[in-house]
Amino acid sequence: MTMKEKVFKRVFLVVIDSFGVGAEPDWAEYGDDPSLNTALHVIDDRSVPSFLWSRGIGYLLKEEPIKHPSVVAKLQELSKGKDSTTGHWEIAGLVMTTPFPTYPHGFPPEVMEEFERRIGRKTLGNFPASGTEIIKQLGEEHVRTGYPIVYTSADSVFQIAAHEDVIPVEDLYRMCEIARELLTGDHAVARVIARPFAGKPGEFYRTPRRRDFSLPPLGHTVLDELVEKGIPVVAVGKIHDLFAGRGISQSVHTENDAEGIKGLQELSKTFQQRGLVFANLVDSDMIYG
Repeated sequence: MTMKEKVFKRVFLVVIDSFGVGAEPDWAEYGDDPSLNTALHVIDDRSVPSFLWSRGIGYLLKEEPIKHPSVVAKLQELSKGKDSTTGHWEIAGLVMTTPFPTYPHGFPPEVMEEFERRIGRKTLGNFPASGTEIIKQLGEEHVRTGYPIVYTSADSVFQIAAHEDVIPVEDLYRMCEIARELLTGDHAVARVIARPFAGKPGEFYRTPRRRDFSLPPLGHTVLDELVEKGIPVVAVGKIHDLFAGRGISQSVHTENDAEGIKGLQELSKTFQQRGLVFANLVDSDMIYG
């Protein structure tokens, strides 16, 4: 049987979040730097585990001779947009021809005023920022006032950061649910994201209890197709959230990459039926993004 004819009983599809292998041709549309290449910058000293080199990542990054049994390729996204939702939906076969709304100047007053009315308190921020930088910038004021920090990025996201000792995580999730209910129509962002953090001024850090509140897919996906045909789909990490639970048979919640890898290892032993395991390893985005 040739590779083309081969049918695999199980497929393990793993996305390393925010671990890019180079800029795409439309980088300028998103204000990116054409030299961006997370993988190359991280592993240029060959500190990367030999497993990735043996599977061909060196060929993708430096066009080194192929000396491994793997099939390797670098793909270009067809969809308009560069956020996690758009990318994961396209992996599942749904190409977005119209991008989700983005807010390079922050969210308009009608959105923020209504959000503040619904949650019963003022907010801080409301501008594009790195998640790690904005808690350095506004974290102390947040702790003093109790006002949640709202920010966005080049992605279609409404992010809410709050110190776990100031706004309990369950209350932060409820604020995100309120934002998700509010952000519809022209302001239907792809995701509302809870970004809890902890620590003291000068030493704030994001905790693993991030949660994504995504729009349901705007069309049919491969995940839907598999589940409809009785083929199970197991989601590991934030995959369940990115698809709003649709086309998912079972979910494995994880808080970091170590838990994600452990979950994959366990599934490799226990998930023996025909099906798909779709995983997202989030640390490179959650900790450094």
